[in-house]
Amino acid sequence: MQPRPIPTTMTTMFEYDYATAEADLRRLYENAKRDQWNASRDIPWTAPATDDGRVIADELIDIYGSPLWDRLSEAQRVELNRRIAAWRLSTLMYGEQGAMLACSQLVDVVEGADHKFFQATQVMDEARHNEVLDRYITERLGIRYGVPQNERDLFDSILTESRWYLKTIALQLVAETFAVALFKMMGESARDPVLGEVCKRVLQDESRHMGFGMLSLPRVVSEASETERRELEDYTCFALEKTLTGFFPAEAYRDMGFSPAEMDEVRRYRRETAASNDYAPFRKYFRKDMHSSMVQNLARIGLLSDRVRPRLERLGISLPTP
Repeated sequence: MQPRPIPTTMTTMFEYDYATAEADLRRLYENAKRDQWNASRDIPWTAPATDDGRVIADELIDIYGSPLWDRLSEAQRVELNRRIAAWRLSTLMYGEQGAMLACSQLVDVVEGADHKFFQATQVMDEARHNEVLDRYITERLGIRYGVPQNERDLFDSILTESRWYLKTIALQLVAETFAVALFKMMGESARDPVLGEVCKRVLQDESRHMGFGMLSLPRVVSEASETERRELEDYTCFALEKTLTGFFPAEAYRDMGFSPAEMDEVRRYRRETAASNDYAPFRKYFRKDMHSSMVQNLARIGLLSDRVRPRLERLGISLPTP
């Protein structure tokens, strides 16, 4: 796959005062320096794979427990398990590169040494995440998928947006929070011990990244005019819509020989299962983590209001009670 150019225009802020101005942000920077890890050295790459070749729990496969699943042979179930894992990890890998590029821009455009220093550490974190996921996909799976269109749309918007606070909303408080919930679900359901360790290491970094948004955005929101606040809310909804829709591993099912009619059945079964009380525990925790972290944080900062409630309800999001 060839690199894809994304034309951008940014204004770089050159700082001359490097004293601590915001202690909480400087503390995040210190924690980031303390917690660096090495993807080459700290992941047990030589650990044996599972005896049956599974990567994640079968419960994370959309059709698990359905008639479609029952018709598959054991070898086909294992292959689908690996392809679904590869699709999800490929999506996360591209997101980590998008985050690396966005944070490298944030180093330029944010004001204040505390902001710049922390963002420089996040560039390194995201590079490491990109590296470790690429290596896992290459060495442990040997299957790689392309970038989903919604993910491409979201990062095209983030990377071409010149205002740091809009980048931060879409990246740290929406895309990263979604990724954290997905990494947790993948890590807790991992059958391959290497994948479990990869997810554990990545999650150590991600909590700091969300912290940057929670510390840096409240002042921007509180000082925004009515027109500016509407723009902030609308951009937040755009990021949510792109992040929470369109992520269906169609390519994985297609590679397994599923017909268009069978793929429609997969989608229908997934919707019905999501609405039932016996939804897979891993998925329940994913939705709970994502909702409690993402929606509550966005609402706490003031980025979700009754004005955008209809857009949120179409995504299955309920605003917290004031």
